[in-house]
Amino acid sequence: MAKTKGTRISITLECTECRSNLNKRSSGVSRYLTQKNRRNNPERLDLKKYCQYCNKSTIHKEIK
Repeated sequence: MAKTKGTRISITLECTECRSNLNKRSSGVSRYLTQKNRRNNPERLDLKKYCQYCNKSTIHKEIK
């Protein structure tokens, strides 16, 4: 029997301020890997997480 796709999928969260700010101290974009339930949250996720490049908590949005 074939395996069915589960409801949990892996997603990547990326900092929105690092993406738009060209005049920051260090180069790089903060990214987090996490999972979400596609049945409960079909839309894109956005969470407030710590960004090591901005040195503060910023909004991280789901990409891809």
